[in-house]
Amino acid sequence: MKPACTQVSLNQLSELWIHTGTACNLECPFCLEGSRPGDTRLERIKLNEIKPYLDEAIQLGVQRFCFTGGEPLIVKDIVKILEYALSLKPCLVLSNGTAPLLKRIHQLQLLKQQRHPLSFRISIDYPDQQRHDSARGWGNFQRAIEGLQLLHAQGFDISIARQMDRDEDKDAVAKAYAHLLNKMNLPEDTRIVALPELGKLGTEPALPEPIQLNDTATQLMCMHSRMLIKREGMLRILACAFTDDDLRFELGNSLATATRTPVILQHQRCQQCLARGASYIDK
Repeated sequence: MKPACTQVSLNQLSELWIHTGTACNLECPFCLEGSRPGDTRLERIKLNEIKPYLDEAIQLGVQRFCFTGGEPLIVKDIVKILEYALSLKPCLVLSNGTAPLLKRIHQLQLLKQQRHPLSFRISIDYPDQQRHDSARGWGNFQRAIEGLQLLHAQGFDISIARQMDRDEDKDAVAKAYAHLLNKMNLPEDTRIVALPELGKLGTEPALPEPIQLNDTATQLMCMHSRMLIKREGMLRILACAFTDDDLRFELGNSLATATRTPVILQHQRCQQCLARGASYIDK
């Protein structure tokens, strides 16, 4: 007998994710968003546009603001945005850790003075320089490591996002990262979040039927968060960070309404998320 539940409800908004736009300084072939230099599929945000949403999220009990892209640190307003967001709640920034971060490191240091802490999650796809740079470009492994070292030296909380291989030896991967962290004088307990291959947006057809939840579906992003994006000049709320190619996952432009709207799990990435644990949640 199939489980009866095919949709997910959000009872408490723990995180509000803000997509800063699909423009990026890199063009990685595996990018979940298809980001690249100058890309405008999702548009860059401005402080005056998202400020009302940040304020509303506070009224709804949000615990953290998370910023992703594209590359958030290429956005002109990003330091001002973070300054305001940090006056309200802790913030997390996902970054490739390369040139945009290195250029802004002195500006970021000033954010240590804000009321709440700022954390960074840097993409180190593999604990191997050659494999990392084969997709992200020559020298970007070392730049990302330098970014991590600078952030850690300035007292920021850091974590790593990595790519997950099918049938990987998780123990061996963990040991390889531990060796890398030790070699680079980074904390051995640095959190590492693994993401499986989810495919490029728009390359797979919609599922004919909603998938069924199982007993292990406790870490799905749509159970505790919502995503703010800008498309065609308008801000919109999405169910999660992985489904912005499917209009069925748009929940309008009211955050309060979006938190009350259930999500039907009918995206190809819902299937992967449920089966393989695709999540930006700290683990």
